[in-house]
Amino acid sequence: MTLGLYLARLMATRVLAALAVLVGVLQILDLLEVTTEILDRKLGAAGVAYYALLRLPRLIEQAAPLAALAGSLFAFAKLAGDSAVTAMRSTGISVYRITLTALPVVLALTLTQLAIGLVVAPRTDSALSAWWQANTPPETTREVDPITFRIGEQVVVATPRDPDGRSLEKVTIYQRDARGRLEQRINAPTAVFDGESWRLIDPKFETVGASVAEGSATQMDWTQRLRPSDVRALAAGETTVTPAEAKRALGGGLSIRPRSFYDTQLQRAWAAPMACLVMLLLAAPGALANFRGGGTTLMVQCLAAGLLFLVFDGAFTALGESGAAPPVLAAWAAPAMFAALGVTALVYLEG
Repeated sequence: MTLGLYLARLMATRVLAALAVLVGVLQILDLLEVTTEILDRKLGAAGVAYYALLRLPRLIEQAAPLAALAGSLFAFAKLAGDSAVTAMRSTGISVYRITLTALPVVLALTLTQLAIGLVVAPRTDSALSAWWQANTPPETTREVDPITFRIGEQVVVATPRDPDGRSLEKVTIYQRDARGRLEQRINAPTAVFDGESWRLIDPKFETVGASVAEGSATQMDWTQRLRPSDVRALAAGETTVTPAEAKRALGGGLSIRPRSFYDTQLQRAWAAPMACLVMLLLAAPGALANFRGGGTTLMVQCLAAGLLFLVFDGAFTALGESGAAPPVLAAWAAPAMFAALGVTALVYLEG
C-alpha cells in the first residue's frame, strides 16, 4: 500500500465514522419529536423508517462540516500519536503534502453536500411534505390561520381551504406600483387552481387614484406564479428555502421574506459546502501536535477554531438575510476568513 493510499483511507474512514455518528445523533433527536405522532397516524415502523429516510439528506447536509472537522482531527491525531508525521517529515514529506493527500476525501464530501443541497434535499423535502399531508387524519386537521405572502408587487392575505393547497378563501390582494404605493385592492371569497393558473371567483375591485373606483366580475385569471405546493408549505409553517425557490422568489414568484434573504440563500447554496474544506484547513495544524509536549492543546485549539467558524458563519448569514450586510459578503466572509486563518497557522507551524 502506498503512502498516499494509506493516508486517504485513514482520512476516509475517520470522516465517514464521524459523519455516521453525527447523523445518527441528529436522526435520533429528530425521531424523538415525531415518532409518537407517526405511530398515532397508524403508519407503524414502516412510517418511521420512511420518515427517517426522507430526512436523511438534510441531516447529512447539516452534519457534513462537523464530520470533516472531527474526522480530520482524528486522522491527524492518529498520525501524530504514532509519530508517523515525524517520520514522514524526516523523509522530506511536509505537512502541506499530507494535507493535499487528505484533500480528495474532504472534496468528495463537499461535492456530496453540494449535490444534496441543490438536487436531492429539495426533492425529499417535497416528498416528505406531500406524504405527511396525505397521512394527516381528517379529524386531526387543524383550522389553518390566514397566510400572508408576496407575488411580485402583490401582497396577498388568504386562508388555505383544502389540504392539497389548490384553493384559497377570503382572498385579499393589494396591488402596488414599482414604488410600493397601493394601486388596487381585490377581494374575493375564493381562489382556485385549475392546473395551470389561479382564478378568482366573484372578485370585487377597489382602484385607488384621484378617486376610488369600484368594480366586480364573475371570475378572473389571477397568477401562474403560485403553486399548490407553495400554499401547502405556507400552511404547514415550513421554513426551509431551496435555491430554486429563492431564485423563483427573486424573479417575482412567491416570497414571504425580504429580497436580501433570498439573495443570501442563493449565495449560501454554493458557500455552505465550502465549510468542509475550511474545516480541513483548520484541522491540518493538528498533524504537528506533539502529545508528549502538550500537543493536546493544539488539537483543542483546532477544534475551537472549527466551532468558532460555525458561529461566525451563522452570524454573517443572519446579517445578510436581514439586509444588514451584502449577500456575497454574508455568505463568503466566514469561509474566506477562517480558510486564511488555517493556512496562516499551518505556514507558521510548518515554516
